[in-house]
Amino acid sequence: QTQVVGPSQPVIVRVGDDVILPCNLKPATDAVSMTLEWARPDLNPRFVHMWHEGKDLQDEQHPSYKGRTSLSSERLKHGDVSLKLSKVKLSDNGKYRCYFPYLKKDSFAELVVGASSSPAISLVGVDTSISGVVLQCESKGWYPEPEVIWLDGEGNLLSAGPTETVRGPDGLYTVSSRVTVEKKHNNNFTCRVRQPNINQTRKTHIIVPGDFFIAP
Repeated sequence: QTQVVGPSQPVIVRVGDDVILPCNLKPATDAVSMTLEWARPDLNPRFVHMWHEGKDLQDEQHPSYKGRTSLSSERLKHGDVSLKLSKVKLSDNGKYRCYFPYLKKDSFAELVVGASSSPAISLVGVDTSISGVVLQCESKGWYPEPEVIWLDGEGNLLSAGPTETVRGPDGLYTVSSRVTVEKKHNNNFTCRVRQPNINQTRKTHIIVPGDFFIAP
């Protein structure tokens, strides 16, 4: 009784990288002469990669995957029909189906595509009423949308204004956040940008010179 087995967890990849979407026949069965389709049910045409009796079929393939998908004929002999997807794009995000029409059996792989980048902190003003300094943190090129938090030198959360988010034409997010800080004994502040779905955290520090804090 052959089973088609996919990944138990979502597969996470960064934009521009290559990724393997796992799919295996259990017990291991030679799949070279079989018909197999990798598809995304939400696309039209839905085919991401077709394999039929020893060769790739490219006629039906969705145009956005042209030249970016491959199966290993060596691995197919051992029932490993995992799909390699190259130069991953944001639009590759989604649910993939690995299906054997003759067996009428399938498995699914969820692909989560992410992008991240390091934030930059700048000094944008002073607040003389509390002898404070206004800091801005900006980070471009994230997907999905991340969260921004500020910390002081001891790792305590700072109360910041609302995060501003802009989505660019490439689908990536730019986030920025401002915080007003008062003079501390070490004047070391951290901006941390985090996206838990793709397991990405980026942070940067700034040390504000003491003489920037003008007495009210």
